[in-house]
Amino acid sequence: MNRPMLNRKTAGYSSLITFAVLLIAWIAGFSSRLFAVIRFESIIHEFDPWFNYRATAYMVQHGFYKFLNWFDERAWYPLGRIVGGTVYPGLMITSGGIHYLLHALNIPVHIRDICVFLAPVFSGLTSISTYLLTKELWSSGAGLFAAGFIAIVPGYISRSVAGSYDNEGIAIFALQFTYFLWVRAVKTGSVFWSAAAALSYFYMVSAWGGYVFIINLIPLHVFVLLLMGRYSPRLLTSYSTFFILGLLLSMQIPFVGFQPIRTSEHMAALGVFALLITVGFLRYLQSVLSRNEFKKLFLIGGLLAAGFVFLSVVTFTMMGVIAPWSGRFYSLWDTGYAKIHIPIIASVSEHQPTTWFSFFFDLHILICAFPVGVWYCVKKINDELVFVILYAISAVYFAGVMVRLMLTLTPVVCMLAGVAFSSLLDVYLREENVIKTTTISQSRPEETDDSPNEKKMLYDKAGKLKHRPKYDTSLNENCTGIGSNLRSIVILAVLMILMMFAVHCTWVTSNAYSSPSIVLAFHNSQDGSRNILDDFREAYYWLSQNTEDDSRIMSWWDYGYQIAGMANRTTLVDNNTWNNSHIALVGKAMSSTEEKSYEIMTSLDVDYVLVIFGGVIGYSGDDINKFLWMVRIAEGEHPKDIKESDYFTERGEFRVDSEGAPALLNCLMYKLSYYRFGELKLDYR
Repeated sequence: MNRPMLNRKTAGYSSLITFAVLLIAWIAGFSSRLFAVIRFESIIHEFDPWFNYRATAYMVQHGFYKFLNWFDERAWYPLGRIVGGTVYPGLMITSGGIHYLLHALNIPVHIRDICVFLAPVFSGLTSISTYLLTKELWSSGAGLFAAGFIAIVPGYISRSVAGSYDNEGIAIFALQFTYFLWVRAVKTGSVFWSAAAALSYFYMVSAWGGYVFIINLIPLHVFVLLLMGRYSPRLLTSYSTFFILGLLLSMQIPFVGFQPIRTSEHMAALGVFALLITVGFLRYLQSVLSRNEFKKLFLIGGLLAAGFVFLSVVTFTMMGVIAPWSGRFYSLWDTGYAKIHIPIIASVSEHQPTTWFSFFFDLHILICAFPVGVWYCVKKINDELVFVILYAISAVYFAGVMVRLMLTLTPVVCMLAGVAFSSLLDVYLREENVIKTTTISQSRPEETDDSPNEKKMLYDKAGKLKHRPKYDTSLNENCTGIGSNLRSIVILAVLMILMMFAVHCTWVTSNAYSSPSIVLAFHNSQDGSRNILDDFREAYYWLSQNTEDDSRIMSWWDYGYQIAGMANRTTLVDNNTWNNSHIALVGKAMSSTEEKSYEIMTSLDVDYVLVIFGGVIGYSGDDINKFLWMVRIAEGEHPKDIKESDYFTERGEFRVDSEGAPALLNCLMYKLSYYRFGELKLDYR
């Protein structure tokens, strides 16, 4: 068989294996996200997904133009909400587009089912984009490992199970695909790939506020390359095209608007663009001027340019043209900032700092292999590997600050763990074949198929190997003495570790991330039977059937989206949390005496008060558990009327029994929760 035919056959097998592995990764990722649907039913989970579903259903029913101009009277009574200008529409457009396409093909699928299964479907696209990015950075084998990892890793599944209809479900695909196109653009210097990266970035901007991570990481990559002396015309072309197109496209999203040119979070991208243009111009002058003239011009011009940019940013910020850093940004650098200044951010559990346990729980063995991948990248540093190292360092920091940002760390951990496992198996799987081939060639050179000229090149007069074949260069000098038994043991150990990783991912997904918050399941301690509590949906259904259509419900902001989505009733506050003073007023009503609360509720036209109480079954996520956050948020706006210290005993304890603080025992929330609770008989005792 001649060599061209052999190469074509090998390439065909390689493509088939790649396709098969990616298909299996897609199916595994999709299947592992269906536990919630199989155990419960096809329902929307959590809180934010209910608003996303309601908005998508409105867009499908009334059209995109009316959706952009939709004023939602059922939210934030009496203020209302302009939905089109306060939402990232990418999620709704994606689901609506799929719904339109399926109906055009005469496939009648309800929009709710599309919303439920959107994230599991996009997990397959995320696997493919991660494969493409890792292949571009390292190799196809590492890409296949990374695709398999991200398909089932709990750190990503936590935000993409069936029914979790949230922005992150599609945003991680957009994030990875944008990075792939950016790396491709840097390697080729092509305007086409740069423009494609800008279009992908535009989709990311429309989908999730995490797009700020992209528009800061890519400029950081360019800046570090400039510091390392790695400027090239490819870098100038790719970044200039990406920045200008990305800037113009991102401003077309109504919710984003002029933020890319008026907020501090976007100024780094603009500054790096100006710096890159300056460096490019100086490189041109370097080819024209003498060395001494260029040195003087470089020093003077560089200092003047840096001073001008710095003074401009400071001046525009003081004038109010550029908005200062937001509170959410400060909370990323100071973990205690939000608790002191913005308690409404600190009250959300996913905004808490990440524990060490969470890293292993969400990433398992990948968190151990991840530094090995970083080490391999540092050893073979080039323009694109600088990017993945910066990606890793920044993602590790942000994931440590906030639990929610574990989502941005997971993709790069999967990529670098793929590099580590691929490089390890590359050594232990290929070495035996290479040594055998070399031994046969040395001992019996006359039986090879090489031509006489090729034999001359390979062997000297003594018959010893003169020039090693190309594939032999991958051998590591430290590994040539490894025996076949030791290789087998290492390969078996790696396979066992990977199998344990798959078992861990399945267990975590099944037990921790596949329970919808509106349906509670627990096991009976006596007979082990599984009981389902559907109290949330029953309560919302009761509201929809037993109250007037224009009734106004006062509850804590956690339940606003669910009340609007399931009960279809007007709420005072919801999970958008855009108006802190309005939420503080509700918190004041909940934490005041009945007389004062009645005055507040009358002024807000409240008809019903909804309280979640878990004292009967021991449900820990009830309103009493969240009560101190209501007090803290209310105290921030009404410090004269509400003080957190009043709700603690003299010994500094927060008690809900008869020894509790008088302010707590007499507030509206406590009385609604524990009304006639002492008369309740829980069991025969």
